[in-house]
Amino acid sequence: MQRRHFLSTGLSTTIAAAATGLGLAPAVHAQRSLVPIKFTLDFRVTSQTSPFFLALAKGYYKDEGLDVSIDVGSGSVASITRVASGAYDLGLGDLSALAEFHAQNPGTPVQAIYQYYNRAPFVIIGRRDRGITEDFMSLKGKKVAAAAVEATRRCWPMVARSLKAGPDLFEWVTTDFSARDNVMVRGDVDAATYFHDSAVSLFARIPRKDLAVLDYGRAGLQLYGNALLAGRLLQDKPEAARAFLRASNRALRETLANPEAAFAAVKAREPILNLDVERERWAITRQYLLTPETEASGLGGVQPAVLARQVDEVATVFNLPARPAPERIFNADFLPAAADRKVSA
Repeated sequence: MQRRHFLSTGLSTTIAAAATGLGLAPAVHAQRSLVPIKFTLDFRVTSQTSPFFLALAKGYYKDEGLDVSIDVGSGSVASITRVASGAYDLGLGDLSALAEFHAQNPGTPVQAIYQYYNRAPFVIIGRRDRGITEDFMSLKGKKVAAAAVEATRRCWPMVARSLKAGPDLFEWVTTDFSARDNVMVRGDVDAATYFHDSAVSLFARIPRKDLAVLDYGRAGLQLYGNALLAGRLLQDKPEAARAFLRASNRALRETLANPEAAFAAVKAREPILNLDVERERWAITRQYLLTPETEASGLGGVQPAVLARQVDEVATVFNLPARPAPERIFNADFLPAAADRKVSA
């Protein structure tokens, strides 16, 4: 893959050429000024986002002329406001929430530029001993735990609409992300919302056979999930945005092919992680990243018709003041070359 660096033109180019002829290229490379990039995750550091740590560990971002720092997030909705505020250059945030944000803030520069989760891993997980099955109607009258601002909860009205069920099919019990497993184990609630790959902590405490996983996709919804978002970076430093995507895409392809190096990278960042659990988590994550669509069209992109339906659904369900243009929500101009995004199972 071609590397693009942010070297200044003129004298710097002359010096670089002369140094190469003298065999001094490494010294010039060391003097290169890297572009600082602040990137916020959607949540904690786990194997779900291990490709970004692989890119960091292997120097892929530096190869592209970037000095990337990665911070934990506080939810896939909160990432949008972090980027919109300018506190972060890039973030991992929910595409449906971004459509809603655009309707409420039509002048926002925040756009999705790389679709990470090709399908949203939104699920409700229920206890079978409370009568919950894979049928969404089994949730009727139950108590379902969720954080106050959380993508799976926010998107429930779209599922209810698809099922022709009232949005009040069950009772919401607001709880913190960190308390969700506990209220499930204690039986304070009958079910809880999760990103499917985040539920491995629950699976470690309640046998899977005793739990029913209700996948939003089974309700007939095709929803793109978390995407890489950028704001002012796209106008101020567009080449930096492209460079970040090239490095991240490179690492994602490697992780999909063989994830062990990515697991080691994420373990180095968070030594407390249990790699057996992270392998189990990644096995679930992979299903939502590598889909028939990504095999056919490549990583990172979206199908315009699918995106348009999602934006229409969000606008209708949330009674938005305006329907954002899909091309304002997702900007494909920054994607790596199509050949570099090809991937197979």
